[in-house]
Amino acid sequence: MDFLRWLFEAQIPVGGSALVLREVLGNIFGLLSALGGMRRKVWAWPIGIVGNILLLTVFLGNVFGAAAPATLWGQAARQIMFIAVAIYGWYRWQQGRQSSAQGRAIVPGWASNKVRIALIGAMVAGTAALTPLFDSLGSYPPVWADAWTFTGSLLATYGMARGWTEFWLIWVAVDIVGVPLLFSAGYYASAVMYLFYGFFTLTGFFVWWRAEKRERASRESGSPVVVAASAGVAR
Repeated sequence: MDFLRWLFEAQIPVGGSALVLREVLGNIFGLLSALGGMRRKVWAWPIGIVGNILLLTVFLGNVFGAAAPATLWGQAARQIMFIAVAIYGWYRWQQGRQSSAQGRAIVPGWASNKVRIALIGAMVAGTAALTPLFDSLGSYPPVWADAWTFTGSLLATYGMARGWTEFWLIWVAVDIVGVPLLFSAGYYASAVMYLFYGFFTLTGFFVWWRAEKRERASRESGSPVVVAASAGVAR
C-alpha cells in the first residue's frame, strides 16, 4: 500500500511546477511499446498495457484526486480501448509468431483501397459521434480534438494488430491534433512525448514499408529473405 500511495502522489519537480510521475512512467512504457511494435516484437503489447494502466489513472484527473491539471475523458477512455485492442493484438501476433517459419509475429502489408476509405470514414464519423458525448462528460476543450485522438488511436492500434502499414500514418494524424491539446490542458510530459512520437511514427512507417517490399520480393522470387527485426530503426 505504501508503494501505491507513493506512486499516486509522487511528482517530479521541473522549474516552478511538477510533473506527475505516473504520467512520465506511462509515456516511457508507451515509447518502449512503440519501439517493440516497429521491430514487430510480441512483447510490445504487454509493455504497452502497463503504460496504458498508468496513463488511465492520470487522465482521469480529479477522479483520483491527483495533481493532474484537467480531466480528459477521451484520453482516459482511450487507455481502456488500448488495453482491449492490445489484448487482441497480443493474441494475434503471438499466433503469427507460432505459425511463422521464421518466427516473425506479423508480416507488414498494405490495406486495400476499400479498407482505406473505411478508415477515413470511421475517423470522421467517430469524431463527430464522440464529440457531443465527451462534451456532456465535461472533457477539456476543444472537445472535438479529444474525440479525434480517441478515434484515431482506436483505428491505429487495430491497424497495427492487423499488420497494415498505414497505421503509422493514422498515428501522425493523431499526434498533429493531440500535441496542441495536451499542451493546452497542461499535460506537458505527454505532449512532449506525443511530439516525439510524431517523428517516431514517420520513421516506423518507412521501416514497415521497406519490410513489406522485402517480404513481397521474397514471395515473388520464391527465395526466403530474412528481414532483420531492427532493420532501419532510426528513432
